[in-house]
Amino acid sequence: MDLFHQAGRALPNLLPRDGTVEYYGAIFGQAEAEVYLNRLLNEIAWRNDEAIIFGKRIVTKRKVAWYAEQKFSYTYSKTTKTALPWTPFLLELKQRVENLSGEVFNSCLLNLYSSGAEGMAWHSDAEKDLVKDGAIGSMSFGAERKFSFRHKGTKATVSQMLESGSLLVMKGTTQTHWLHSLPKTQRITAPRVNLTFRKIRPQRSA
Repeated sequence: MDLFHQAGRALPNLLPRDGTVEYYGAIFGQAEAEVYLNRLLNEIAWRNDEAIIFGKRIVTKRKVAWYAEQKFSYTYSKTTKTALPWTPFLLELKQRVENLSGEVFNSCLLNLYSSGAEGMAWHSDAEKDLVKDGAIGSMSFGAERKFSFRHKGTKATVSQMLESGSLLVMKGTTQTHWLHSLPKTQRITAPRVNLTFRKIRPQRSA
């Protein structure tokens, strides 16, 4: 387990400019991470993700789930999702992320990639439903995958391998100035679950 942050020293910023990304490394031991992976695979209400591209509704192989403290609505890729209520299991993980990062989150978007054949194209998490410049805590379980950043102006790139049981936090102006992606790879056949803890703006009741 990476005790760099727990030792009280500041984490290095993975980005050279215009944002802050901190990688905590593995915050769970290997056996504990495997237990969490199995629970996530079996206890989360997974559904194939949908997106509207050039006016056509596309159903992806990647599966997603959306949980929050309220029935928040979250719109991305021109589709809207309504959050399910937190489970005790997810609240445990949220508390772990908040204790380490010092941030507070009110929702979580989960992604299930069944193998390296599934990934995520370049994008930034800057939807109007999110708190502007709010932190995003990204927790990974399962297959180790490369996570990449590309500056919107300079096109400079930065990459980090995300191991099972690890935590990465994006904050500040990262979403304004940087894109990120999960590149596909045929080398990986095992699944990966990614939890992205987020801050949704307060929404008025209908």
